[in-house]
Amino acid sequence: MTKENLIDCHNRILPFIHKTPVLSSRLVNERIEAKVYFKCENFQKAGAYKMRGATNAIMQLTNAQKQKGVVTHSSGNFAQALSLAAKSLNVKATIVMPSNAPVVKKNAVKQYNGQIIECEPTIEARQNAANQIVHSTGATFIHPSNDPNVILGQGTACIELLNEQSDLDVVFCPIGGGGLIAGSALAAHHFGNSCKVIGAEPFEADDAYRSLLSKKIETNKTANTIADGLRTQLGHHNFPIILKYINQIIRVTEAEIIEAMRFIWERMKIIIEPSSAVAFAALIKEKEQFKNQNIGIIISGGNVDVTKLPF
Repeated sequence: MTKENLIDCHNRILPFIHKTPVLSSRLVNERIEAKVYFKCENFQKAGAYKMRGATNAIMQLTNAQKQKGVVTHSSGNFAQALSLAAKSLNVKATIVMPSNAPVVKKNAVKQYNGQIIECEPTIEARQNAANQIVHSTGATFIHPSNDPNVILGQGTACIELLNEQSDLDVVFCPIGGGGLIAGSALAAHHFGNSCKVIGAEPFEADDAYRSLLSKKIETNKTANTIADGLRTQLGHHNFPIILKYINQIIRVTEAEIIEAMRFIWERMKIIIEPSSAVAFAALIKEKEQFKNQNIGIIISGGNVDVTKLPF
């Protein structure tokens, strides 16, 4: 995927997304002993960066494909994003959601006119249900993270961050399905000034960490993490990009995720979801490694049920 692909994608989706703010905090900088810049995709439409990839993927479909609609499977953020993007582009969206997906995310999908089909909370059940819908309706399946057009769209968040802070040494991204970190890695490669991208992952769902070591896609037998958006696995489109451009993934505990989430809440007065807090938790954990550097963090989303905060 070329620099031109990324530029074309960014220009294509601009009318349909927010250019989200980049925030900093003196208290964060003092704690980390570095300059930290947060790309706040919690302020994105549908509350997460996934609006970018969803919009790009639908816009790349033919008119015939758009008429038959789109389908995806998602625990929440891509479900919301695809529903809203489809609504904005007058396309029908059907969303397969695991039964244990957060209620706040299910409600948002309904508000965006997405039709929800519930399934058992396994990757196999998600894919089987989506396949049945494709077979019966002719809808186009759009994967939440393992789709070239989605990957390009997700990379535009990092492009905007680098346009605003061109001197970043490193960008931290959470890793779930791999779309955000793959897109960010491409953006850093094409638009950064020797900027590295580092992944962050819960110990409870560390398939990407193990995949980077084994050089093949690993899976999680269980994914018992508060970071519900990271309970997915890498795919054949994004994993080669990750292998090529990512050389470090930092794992964090559930307690570290919650502490990072709370710190942002208390010190920066913004709501981020646990999956977003994973990236900041990784920086806190390994701050000695990044002392005196310029650091970007993609805050991936803010879709959290405030009545069920973990602190």
